[in-house]
Amino acid sequence: MDLDESASIVLDTPNPETELNNMETSSKEDQDSTDCIFNDLRKERYLLQYQELMGMTVTSGSVVLSKDEKNLIGISIGGGAPLCPCLYIVQIFDNTPASKDGTLQSGDELVGVNGQSVKGKTKVEVAKMIQNAKDEVTINYNKLHADPKQGKSLDIIMKKMKHRLVENMSAGTADALGFSRAILCNDTLVAKLNEMRDTENTYKRLVENAKRMLKSYFDLLQTYKALGDVFAAIGVREPQARASEAFTKFGQYHRALERDGIKMLKTLKPILSDMGTYLNKAIPDTKLTIRKYADTKFEYLSYCLKVKEMDDEEYGYNALQEPLYRVETGNYEYRLILRCRQEARTRFARLRSDVMVKLELLDNKKTQDVAYQLKRFIQGLAVYHNQTVEHLKENSTLFPVEVDLSQNAFQYKSTAQMMQDNQDDEDLEYGKEIQEYHDASDEEKEGNVNNRRQTKDNDADSSEQLLPDLTAGTFDSDVKQETDNLSLLTELGLVDTQSVEFGEFQNGLSDFMVKESDNTDDVFDKLLSELDIGK
Repeated sequence: MDLDESASIVLDTPNPETELNNMETSSKEDQDSTDCIFNDLRKERYLLQYQELMGMTVTSGSVVLSKDEKNLIGISIGGGAPLCPCLYIVQIFDNTPASKDGTLQSGDELVGVNGQSVKGKTKVEVAKMIQNAKDEVTINYNKLHADPKQGKSLDIIMKKMKHRLVENMSAGTADALGFSRAILCNDTLVAKLNEMRDTENTYKRLVENAKRMLKSYFDLLQTYKALGDVFAAIGVREPQARASEAFTKFGQYHRALERDGIKMLKTLKPILSDMGTYLNKAIPDTKLTIRKYADTKFEYLSYCLKVKEMDDEEYGYNALQEPLYRVETGNYEYRLILRCRQEARTRFARLRSDVMVKLELLDNKKTQDVAYQLKRFIQGLAVYHNQTVEHLKENSTLFPVEVDLSQNAFQYKSTAQMMQDNQDDEDLEYGKEIQEYHDASDEEKEGNVNNRRQTKDNDADSSEQLLPDLTAGTFDSDVKQETDNLSLLTELGLVDTQSVEFGEFQNGLSDFMVKESDNTDDVFDKLLSELDIGK
């Protein structure tokens, strides 16, 4: 993946001079020159004694690179006369001969080009030497053996924290706070990350809506079952044969609706499981990769900012015509940061490629899987509704029915008249007792309480006479029914086992819609428009 094409580094402080160290360099072999590298080894060993290596070591070597169709080998050069005693590689560009060969790295010193020594030459002169070569270039170098941990200083860690802090800030806010930073321009991954967040929200709301709808279906099925039990009981007790058959069939019809509905819920359960796998497994795995990518990205940008600051420091000293110690002693500190930046860039490119691949897979799965799962979901509901219509047509001729009623069918045993006769007297006595309550004795107070308790007991006895079938067994049956419903909900995967399983939807759909009032787009309309379903 070519990061130079898709994402480039832009620093908030512009470079005041043309950066010649970003020039692609190559060289031409000059047989007539007497300045041969093999005659300069003694001088090289002498110069190394006056360079600050910072505990690092160097080894010599040479490599032959073939030039590409643009007459380039893919390196940029820094250092050189008159300020720095050596020339070094600043950057290795992607998909170039130097990058494919892999021998040269950022921070390595250039000693010679095609057998000619480059000591005392400027980087422009060395660039012309490489450009004058025709097909192949022999580069003599001193390999810098640096430990990346040595370059990860406290300053880099602080810059990394700063980049993490300003990641979610706008450019204006960061500028107002005075945060210098490195940014990636034309970064297509930002748009893909935003798209993934939208996909996650869409899937989450889709699963929540589907589960809530199936839970409503389950409640409706329990109502069907209760109606079926009531009509079946009426049919058993009805003396008329025609009416008994009608009520019995009508009860069986509602029970059949409940059985078909439970079958439908069991059919749709795997669909929720598949969509939950995408939501709870695939997306979190991609988020973990993105988190690793973000950490590497901030580290890479920190090294880029550090390189820029060191360049600005060098330009400032040059403007004042003051010597800079690290430059005069080989600029090894700067070369160490260059090596660390190259290795961080390699890790950044690898993780970026992994993130792009996973996001592409997620997008493909969303495009293919959502339409397939919605189709299965709609087909399951359609089958159930077709069965409901068939049951309705089969039982459309059951009513009306004739029912024989006894003469006293609408006469109820009631004590309402007796209570009405004594109501006025009781109210007067109770009012008198209230007025004289503080003057009454303790025995009279206890007697009044007992009278009220006896009245409540009489009311309870009257209720039992009015509803003789209401017994204590009804409460036990209700508890058993609730236990069976909970077990069935657990089997169907519709029970809310965790308070945070579905987030804000646990508190009700209305609360969720109020919180999301700013985003009023319908999930299903947006999803169907993206997938072109129904066209």
